[in-house]
Amino acid sequence: MLLGRSANGLFWMARYIERAENMARLVDTGLRLALTQTSASSDEWASVLTSAGVRDLFEEENDAFDTATVTNFLLRDTGNPSSVLSSIDTARMNARMVRTALTRETWESVNEAWMSMHRMLKRRVDEQDLPAVLDAVKRETALIRGAFQGTMLRNEIFDFAQIGTMIERADNTARILDVKYYVLLPSAAWVGSPLDNIQWQTILRSVSALRSYRWTHEGDFNPANIADYLILNRRMPRSLAFCYRGIRDSLDYLADEYGVRQSCNEMADAKVEKLKTAAVSDIFDEGLHEFLSDFIRDNAALGNQIATDFRFH
Repeated sequence: MLLGRSANGLFWMARYIERAENMARLVDTGLRLALTQTSASSDEWASVLTSAGVRDLFEEENDAFDTATVTNFLLRDTGNPSSVLSSIDTARMNARMVRTALTRETWESVNEAWMSMHRMLKRRVDEQDLPAVLDAVKRETALIRGAFQGTMLRNEIFDFAQIGTMIERADNTARILDVKYYVLLPSAAWVGSPLDNIQWQTILRSVSALRSYRWTHEGDFNPANIADYLILNRRMPRSLAFCYRGIRDSLDYLADEYGVRQSCNEMADAKVEKLKTAAVSDIFDEGLHEFLSDFIRDNAALGNQIATDFRFH
């Protein structure tokens, strides 16, 4: 059995690599939605901070919810443990701890991404340069993922990292959806309006799903189809259903490897089954925000249970 310290390092290395990319995606969502603002831009940035789960931390040191202050906090502030810089620092620290479990290509891609992001973010980013910087962060993390997927043996090392990636990705997709529907939509009167449709397209673009959505739905941008695509579609690589199928599969491989099923296996199985049998109409009837809030809570609980079951603590 892989030592808990090594499993922990792989799990959190993968989570923080994914978190660096996801924070860039959240900032991108805020920038794009600000272009369709119906209220002060400060309201939108406050909403992004709330969705990211760091608003209280932001307000301890900052008063203004302007683009420059919020993006600096989300990208560069090392006092924010979920900022891009903090995330890539933590990812590299964990990668160093488990370096002998990684291929040379994977370690080098992590190290190069760390150096690149520190160069890009050594000073505040001008608003006009933000799109290019965000694209660069996403590109660097994609290079890490490509090296990992292309060179790592499919063993327990791979599985622990995959679980970390998918838990973090599911959390991010849920949070990006929540930014749009619960916090940013100004009133029920806007549902189905051109503004509503533009914002939904923005959400698809922010999770790199706009083109694939067009392939499957022929450009019919309505909220029910988009929510269904990002929550329940099992072939869309950032959907909640896809992420949980990946989590379950990796946990099943570990159960076979170690000859024992843990509590986390049962939790993942239950969530996969719920997402498999759910209908988007039922989710909307329940309330999309309520559904997403419950999902984010349950996803965090699964991460904690995995840590307990595999003795990460």
